[in-house]
Amino acid sequence: MNSIIVDDVYKNFKVYNDKSDSLKEKLIFAKRNKYERRKVLDGVSFAIKKGEAVGLIGVNGCGKSTLLKMISRIMYPTKGTIKVNGRISSLIELGAGFHPDMSGRENIFINASILGLKRKEIESRLEDIINFSELGSYIDNPIRTYSSGMYMRLAFSVAINVDADILLIDEILAVGDAAFQAKCFEKLRRIKENGTTIIIVSHSLGQIEQLCDRAIWINKGKIILDGKPAEVGLRYMEYIGRHENGETLDVTNENVVVEEIEETVFVNKPDEPAKITEASEQEGARNNVNQGKIEEEIQVNRYGNKDIIFTKVMLMNEKGEDTRNFITGERFVVRAYYERKNNDIVPVFGVGINGTNDTVYYGTNTFIDRYRVEEVNECGYMEFMTNFLPLLTGKYTLDVAMHDEFGVPYDYWKKCLEFKVFSTIPDAGLLRVKHSWNLVKEEKG
Repeated sequence: MNSIIVDDVYKNFKVYNDKSDSLKEKLIFAKRNKYERRKVLDGVSFAIKKGEAVGLIGVNGCGKSTLLKMISRIMYPTKGTIKVNGRISSLIELGAGFHPDMSGRENIFINASILGLKRKEIESRLEDIINFSELGSYIDNPIRTYSSGMYMRLAFSVAINVDADILLIDEILAVGDAAFQAKCFEKLRRIKENGTTIIIVSHSLGQIEQLCDRAIWINKGKIILDGKPAEVGLRYMEYIGRHENGETLDVTNENVVVEEIEETVFVNKPDEPAKITEASEQEGARNNVNQGKIEEEIQVNRYGNKDIIFTKVMLMNEKGEDTRNFITGERFVVRAYYERKNNDIVPVFGVGINGTNDTVYYGTNTFIDRYRVEEVNECGYMEFMTNFLPLLTGKYTLDVAMHDEFGVPYDYWKKCLEFKVFSTIPDAGLLRVKHSWNLVKEEKG
């Protein structure tokens, strides 16, 4: 059963360079009312099954958030149909409806009512919401006294405890401190396991890859790719790396006024059947049409703007030998040679180790480890080392990366090397964890 069906949806806006706000201005400055019609979504179609988690990715202004708002019925399509089966909880505008002079507790009732809960339902979940927010005694203070982090915690806690059939999330996983973010992400995992359909808009491809079953890449209002998050993310980042200097489609502009076009709206009534064939039939044709030049520009497994590049990658054991075979517990060294093409490049270096099924077993970079790279010469190499390789018997692949502090890739090389690990240790699983045992005997009574 499909939870959401989007069929041939278009969305247009009027864009004014300088809109007249009063009748006087409209009469005197008639030219101010000139506008252009901007097509934000251009024939988007897909279906999402019940219990499926889907990530929407794309540059700013590509239509991701607009699509999410139409699914939640905050906006409506200019043309096309959207069918939604089930109750929706939207984490789009967190805290919408909060009253600053009311306490956190009172605002829980207000916000949960907006999200569709009855008073008895809210009362039964009140303590869970308060405990999840970790606001403690502050819950009875007016929320105008809250910090922005406390405000977002409360809003997130309400929205996440509604038990909706469909959860819509728009770039809100940066809530609170690192510990609270981890708790929120774990909560989303449990919600997904319980069968809730999730759509998430995020620029964090790592979050989407961890949480989602599918990723949909939208560019200029069209779907470019719809598939596994790892594959779609790889192709999207290649596109970003090649076009970072001229392809950003950010529509935010202080001098531009955007107004929704009201005419020609075709939206399904709740009881109308959705006009769409199975998503699997449309997906192949749609992707073939929309990929075009973007697909031609993508180099498999490697992308970036090439301001600095990897020229050679080696794996070395404790003897300093270049090898592709290792033993569990021995020294493991990644040596990545680079060549700088442009001046003033200060890259973040990263490595990742994956299984043959593309599962990420481990990944880190110099920024995470607080290893500061002050400058790099025109050429050289960076080493990643561990004196105890924890991997058990199996085949693995290595990723290496160089990117700027904001994550824009210079050279991201996935699966640059394959290697094997052998072990005589009979432990089960994928990793050898250093450990010890301790038995304590106690007398009864």
